[in-house]
Amino acid sequence: MAKTKSFVEEIELHGHIIDSLLLPKVLDEILTRGGTYTIKKIDLGKRQTDPSNAKIEIKADTQQQLDDILAAVHDHGATPTTQRDCEFELADMNGAFPERFYSTTNYRTQVRIGGEWVDVDDQEMDCGIVLDLPLAGRASDGSRSPSLARPANEPRARCIPMVHVKKNQPIVVGHHGVRVLPAETSARASLFEFMSSAVSSEKPKGVTVREIAATMKRTRAAGEKILAVLGPAVVHTGSVEHICELIRLGYLNVLFAGNALATHDIEQALFGTSLGVWLDRGLPAEEGHEHHLRAINTIRRLGGIQKAVEQGKLKSGIMFECVQHNIPFVLAGSIRDDGPLPEVVTDVLVAQDVMREKIKGVGFCLMTATMLHSIATGNLLPAAVKVACVDINPATVTKLADRGSHQTVGVVTDAEPFLRALVAELKA
Repeated sequence: MAKTKSFVEEIELHGHIIDSLLLPKVLDEILTRGGTYTIKKIDLGKRQTDPSNAKIEIKADTQQQLDDILAAVHDHGATPTTQRDCEFELADMNGAFPERFYSTTNYRTQVRIGGEWVDVDDQEMDCGIVLDLPLAGRASDGSRSPSLARPANEPRARCIPMVHVKKNQPIVVGHHGVRVLPAETSARASLFEFMSSAVSSEKPKGVTVREIAATMKRTRAAGEKILAVLGPAVVHTGSVEHICELIRLGYLNVLFAGNALATHDIEQALFGTSLGVWLDRGLPAEEGHEHHLRAINTIRRLGGIQKAVEQGKLKSGIMFECVQHNIPFVLAGSIRDDGPLPEVVTDVLVAQDVMREKIKGVGFCLMTATMLHSIATGNLLPAAVKVACVDINPATVTKLADRGSHQTVGVVTDAEPFLRALVAELKA
């Protein structure tokens, strides 16, 4: 009887592959997709700080099945032991990748160029990789090169959103010559890293707030920026002064929000209400439903938020403190916006690009009371940026994790008591 042909590839794993569960995840991916494996070699670290190594032989019934397995284990940091430079194809049109394009994760990624591994810049999930390099040689069809020239300039490879692709740009295809370096949870992981593994309203809030505050202090001490992503409930719940204090203390360096956050913040500053409700009494104001629109109209007549501050018309609130302390902010619009305020970026693709620019240098992100802006920002952040998401709705944090922002710590609580406790911890 003739032997059934098997398709075989040997992969290797390196790092904290046991306590971060990378090894069992890889083995599970192989079996789930109908393959088999043989662990050819495994070297376990003797101390908590020591890395481990494993070589695994994968067998599949078809090349397509093997390719599917390799694609799945790739995102867990597994790479073929037979190394090749990355492959690319020239984009054949604007605004789209070649069919075989490599789809990125938010984890640190490297591509192999001229026999050396090179970090991919501007790491972002759901993008492609463009090579900013001179082509060393091309296949006869002019579409692909297995080898690349070593450039003198940087960057050599970077993530690129689909909409930014230009015809004839070299786009990485396939998984050969690409490796992912996933975040590893070692046995000495911090509480922050541990807490990111679950979402529950029953987490110990005090401990979580202290760890978030400590992370913010470390971020500032390292010279990195702190980004806040805020929804209008921050204003509705009476948390404006807490955010203002974060700005004054130097713990908020960039702000992402929508038209609603800025509008209701300015409404409070001008009228003392939010959504027409007196914030000091909790009662609806007469004709209060008009206040948010009148606030927008006032700012539009003055020429914008900064001009309103300069002219002494806007004297308090989050937007006032941002202008006073030169805090850059991005207000991204939506289809339901009233007005909107002059600073609102109404083209969502332009808003994405502005946000991409502003996240450079960010080391920590605090998301509070906004599902859509939190998910949008999470999609832009590399996995190395720690994230704390605070929302009364557990689904907000769950959706972040489901969409790949696994570095997120979720705190299920109302915004005001959390922010009050956070400010107190930062001032302690």
